This record gives sequence, structure tokens and C-alpha cells, in this order.
Amino acid sequence: MRVLMFGWEFPPHITGGLGTACFGLTKALLKQGVHVMFVVPKVYGDENQEAVRILNASDIMIDITDETFQEYWKQITYMEIGSNLIPYVSPEEFERLINENVFDKNETEQSIFSEQFLFSGKYGKDLMKEVSRYALIASSLAASNQFDVIHAHDWLTYPAGIAAKKISGKPLVVHVHATEFDRSGENINQNVYDIERKGMEAADMVITVSHFTRQIVIDRYGIDPDKVVTVHNAVEPFDNLAVLNAKKHVKEKVVTFLGRVTFQKGPDYFVEAANKVLQKDKNVRFVMAGQGDMLNRMIKRVAQLKISTQFHFTGFLKGEEVDTMFAMSDVYVMPSVSEPFGISPLEALRSNVPVVISKQSGVAEVLRHALKVDFWDIDALSDSIYGLLHYEALSKMFIKYGKEEVDNMKWENSAIKVRLVYEMSIGKANK
Repeated sequence: MRVLMFGWEFPPHITGGLGTACFGLTKALLKQGVHVMFVVPKVYGDENQEAVRILNASDIMIDITDETFQEYWKQITYMEIGSNLIPYVSPEEFERLINENVFDKNETEQSIFSEQFLFSGKYGKDLMKEVSRYALIASSLAASNQFDVIHAHDWLTYPAGIAAKKISGKPLVVHVHATEFDRSGENINQNVYDIERKGMEAADMVITVSHFTRQIVIDRYGIDPDKVVTVHNAVEPFDNLAVLNAKKHVKEKVVTFLGRVTFQKGPDYFVEAANKVLQKDKNVRFVMAGQGDMLNRMIKRVAQLKISTQFHFTGFLKGEEVDTMFAMSDVYVMPSVSEPFGISPLEALRSNVPVVISKQSGVAEVLRHALKVDFWDIDALSDSIYGLLHYEALSKMFIKYGKEEVDNMKWENSAIKVRLVYEMSIGKANK
């Protein structure tokens, strides 16, 4: 089976769990006899292609005189998206990037019908323009390659998936890793919501990463439940003993928050819980690893609470830095307000770190040996952290059985289910 797959990022150039999930899934799909052509906006040259053929959208030439492409372009609605939709950059950082002209100028200087588009592959000021052009490239690839199924990851690539389906007539599977309600609560960006809904409606099958997300897709987007299937994420095995044995260089216990510092991830609840724990025990250090639009507010709140000497902000961590941070941690906390899945608790348990997670997360469906609290319950959150720090038997139990659980969460199991979804979509298309 051959799959034309669209994704906005691929390791090692990732900004969150989406790229990590794409890597794990494509490796596992190959073992199921599924050969993937993975299209990203921009290829850097150091991507791991052991299990996937990566296509660079920036390399694709199109004939703009071809009526097929001109007709498709007429159907694309151009929308401008502001800096608030760049999920991993604070407003101050965004302004700096704009002033320093870090974003690719070619996007604004080229004609919209140029024969070759240069993508930044980032979440830049011309994000929607890139999404539209990426869809145009998708139609070209769909017309010139042989494949059985189209698979589009997250809203950025749904227009590309729809374009490829219109050109090729092949079935479309869209993969929902997050929804606009997860990212923005009730204050959604209507443009993004509309793209998500159109992608799900056009799809022959929809994959969600949790039952939690599946219900949102059905209730908030009005999608037919019969075509929405849950396939939980997994985690890559980890055996880097050098990193696992990393020294933390401080005598105090370390409690870590690792993720985007945004509304969705609940960083403010982590700060308030930290303050409550420190009122009982001063010998604890709290770490907030990540960037986002709430970062400055969190720094100010930590200062107001007078806990700055016990609270550390690392900025964005990636690759081995993440593994090293887990190795130095005694407790990992994910207090997300709305988390479609959440791979980071699995990565923490893989590193022998007990976890506290919010009940409002997809990973809570599959993890039994984790302390689960409502994201808004600061008292329960602080009590859970304190308990894991001070009751060794409790901590050891969650580490032992939690790691056993995670070791059984293999991408191969997810790939088997995804292949079945592919077969269902082909069956529906052939009716």
C-alpha cells in the first residue's frame, strides 16, 4: 500500500508533539507494508528517511498554465492570519523576528502564480498563504504520483489533502492531533475552525488521537460518528543510558513542566500549585521548560509570589535536551486545560519519572499508573506533587508500573489500526 502523506513538520525540525508522532507512525507503518511519501513545506537535509521518502514542497515545479491548477486556485479562499496563531512564539519574540526579517521574504515578493514556491515551513506571518500554496503543490504531486490513500495531519495540511483528493479521486484520511477548541478554548479563530471542519467533512475517514478528541469532533464539528476512529499515540523506545544517568547538580527535588507556555497547557495552574508546595517544603525546585504567549505573565506571577529563587525558566528544549531534563526530574506535571493526547507524560515515564496529568487529556485514557486531577484543582495538583516527592513507596510504584505501561505502548500497534483505517477508506471510496 502506498500513502501520500502531508505534514507540516518532521524530526528533527519540530515544535511540538505532532512531528514526533508523524515520525513514530511512519516508521511503524513501513513494518505493516505501507510505503509513505511524506510531503513537508521545507526539507532541511538532516531528516531521518530510514522509513519514509520525504518530498520537499519547495522543490516542486508546477505549470501555472495548466487549467487544472488554475481551476483549483480559484477555489482557494485566501485568508490572512495574524501573529496570535503562531503557537510557539511570544508576541515579543514575534516582533523581533519580523524586525530582523527572519521570515522568508520570497513569500511576499513572489507572484502568487510563480512556478516554484519557496516555503519557510514555519508558523510565520504569511502562514495562510503558505497553507494555500502548499495545497496547490499537493494537487501537482497528486497528479504525478501513484498512491492508494491520502493522509493529512492537522489543519495546516487539510487543504492539501482536499486538493489531492479532487485531483486524484483517491480516498482522504485526516488525522486530528488537536482542534481549535484545544488551542483557543471558546475564543476560536473562525478561519481555522472552518478549515478543520471542511477537512473533516471532505475526508472519507477521520482519525483522532483520543476518545476525548473524537467527542469534540463529533459534537463541535458535526462529523458523522461512523467515520471517526480513535487511534491513540505511542512513544519511541529509549535506551540512552548516558542521558538517563544525567546528574541534576542540585540537592533539591525537581518538578518539571515541559510544553508550550500557552492557555491550552495550563502553565498558570502549575505556578499556583508550585507556590502551595513551597509553602510546605522549601527544598523543591520547579522548572518551566518551553515558550509561548503566556511566558512573560508566568515570569511576573512567579516574581509576585516571591518564589523566583526556586523557579526556573529554561526556554524551548528539543531533542536530547528534553531527555536530559526528564533525567534530572523527580516529578513531571502536565496540567493541560484541553489536551488531545499528550506524548510528554509517556516520555517522562520512559525516563523513570512519575507523572501528574490532568483528567482533561487523551493520555489519561490509556495511563493507569499516573496521578490524575482536574486541571483547575490547584489543591489536588499540589497535593499530588507533594505526595510523589515525599512518599517514596508511592513514587516507586508509579515509576515501576508506569514504565511497564509505556513500554507496551508501541507505534506498531497504532500503525496496525491506521492501516485498517486506510483499508476502510479505500472500501468506502470503491462503493
